[in-house]
Amino acid sequence: MPRRSKSKYTDKQKREAQHIEEGYEERGVSEKEAKRRAWATVNKMHGGGAKGGAGSKDIKDVSPAKKGGKKGGRRQASRPPEECSASAKKAARTRKARQDF
Repeated sequence: MPRRSKSKYTDKQKREAQHIEEGYEERGVSEKEAKRRAWATVNKMHGGGAKGGAGSKDIKDVSPAKKGGKKGGRRQASRPPEECSASAKKAARTRKARQDF
């Protein structure tokens, strides 16, 4: 259970957390754990809730955002060659079919 309300966060931070949470849930993480991870990510990126002053809405640490892309690349690279080949052939068929339009 969160210690504090989320009223101190900006609308952008709330949207980011919601988007991150949905991504975790799509990957099979429980709703409670997805919410916890999402807010932890937003806190790491922004340094907590909304703060006043110039540049307070800027992202302070982009490492959590970059981490997702690296994980995706690693997963793609670990696929068996047959699966990659089948995927490439399917993409080629789709491109060819759409050229006719």
